[in-house]
Amino acid sequence: MTAQPSSPVDRSESPDRRAAAPAEPRQAPSWRTRLRVPGGVWGSPPRGPLLLGVAASLLMVLGGYGAGGVIVDDPLLTNSPLGFWRYGHGREIATALVYLGVGLLAWAWVQLGREVLARRIGGRAVLTTAAAWLAPMLVSPPLFTRDVFSYLAQGALPLAGFDPYAVGPEALPGIFTDNVHYFWQDTPAPYGPLFILYAKGVAWLAGDQIILGVVLMRLALMVGLVLLVRALPELSRRMGGRPSLALWIVVANPVMIIHMVGGGHNDLLVMGLLATAALAALRGQHAWGIVLATLAMAVKASAGVALPFLVLVWAATMAGTVAVRTLRATAYGVAIFVPVFALCTVVAGVGLGWLPALSAPSMIVNWLSLPTGAGQLVHSIILIIGPVPMQPFVNVGRAIGALLLLAIAVKQWWAARDGGPDAMRRAGIVLLAVALLSPTTLPWYVSWGMALLAMVDWSPRALQVLVFFSLWLMIVYYPDGEAALYDLLVLGVGAVLSALAAVSLLRPDPLGLRRVPRPDPVAAG
Repeated sequence: MTAQPSSPVDRSESPDRRAAAPAEPRQAPSWRTRLRVPGGVWGSPPRGPLLLGVAASLLMVLGGYGAGGVIVDDPLLTNSPLGFWRYGHGREIATALVYLGVGLLAWAWVQLGREVLARRIGGRAVLTTAAAWLAPMLVSPPLFTRDVFSYLAQGALPLAGFDPYAVGPEALPGIFTDNVHYFWQDTPAPYGPLFILYAKGVAWLAGDQIILGVVLMRLALMVGLVLLVRALPELSRRMGGRPSLALWIVVANPVMIIHMVGGGHNDLLVMGLLATAALAALRGQHAWGIVLATLAMAVKASAGVALPFLVLVWAATMAGTVAVRTLRATAYGVAIFVPVFALCTVVAGVGLGWLPALSAPSMIVNWLSLPTGAGQLVHSIILIIGPVPMQPFVNVGRAIGALLLLAIAVKQWWAARDGGPDAMRRAGIVLLAVALLSPTTLPWYVSWGMALLAMVDWSPRALQVLVFFSLWLMIVYYPDGEAALYDLLVLGVGAVLSALAAVSLLRPDPLGLRRVPRPDPVAAG
């Protein structure tokens, strides 16, 4: 709450009377007052956060060559004087550099957020800063994941005549398959035909050069980031948010810099297509919005959740009752969806075998998925009584989670029947619920909902919650892509530091470390 000015002093009062008057109690300055410090230029990026973030990215890239998703037979490090960086003490130092980079980037992001909240900088400055942070990531080894190797292997399979929806990477031995995580060696691709087409093109261009393949895959997926940035300013204004704040939330976010770009996840393409589809629908370009959302679903099936909400936006512009409008818009939507998706399938040269393969991620059992975590928790309690298998409890938890997700989706869809920006906000809520209530949740899944929710009006408290979970999600996996979800020390330290960063967003000195000189009592008297 903003401090209220004290009442004006009556100049007719005598000095004695004014001295005897009790002083009004001073209210603590609000977060807006604390952050509004003179300085900074609206259009120029703040130098401190920019340089700190660039240094953080360079540290992570350097450390990533020893501790990240390194390739098995690295032409630069294997059997070379620099090979120590991947083993023993060298790897430990590399790991420390990666975590140091994560911490510095988190601190730079919080500092940038203060500038945005104080309205000292605009969207262009935020975008420039984020671009400087993510530029080194384009040449980094995969960080906190090895998924990009799976993408390349799945793209190479159809080039060699294999159906990526019928066989896993192990069917085609080679440099790409050698670097796929053992867990996914025999797993068919769970991605849509558009992404298979993407992966085929990158694998064809890379040949047998895996480092080139990783870089080309990142560059190909950057199309999603470009689409997101182009749609974001207008979409933010239409959905009630601030473009500069939305850019800070979703583009400058460490999840974007490290996971989406550094990790090279195809969710980045989904984000750009969903944001552009939402903007097209709100502009009245409903058919184009359906096309873009269909393309997003042709990358990952979860994006299809947005289609019913786009139908409601279209229906709100038609005449008739709610039922008539909805049925008419649904018919139009289906008439667009079917040929677009069929075209993607034909051009990619694949069938619909990816639909059964959608269950592949459910093989991962970790508590980051709320239903799976609930089942694991109940199983841990039952173990006190006696040994029982865990899977039945996980299955029950996932079934309950599916019912809860269905209830949330139906409720939000019905509440969005008036269309407009509110329908897109509710679509973001359901996409976020899909990420959290699915049988498997991975940190970058939250990007589906944030592609739309970043553009709404955020309260200061909600921004602090965002900071905490964004930073904490950075450390639930190790830099080499293995899960850290059961490393209590890493999770505990990460939670404490993430909470401190969240508080620091609105309180620049949460621990009271700055020495404030006490007033001289004689001078004060």
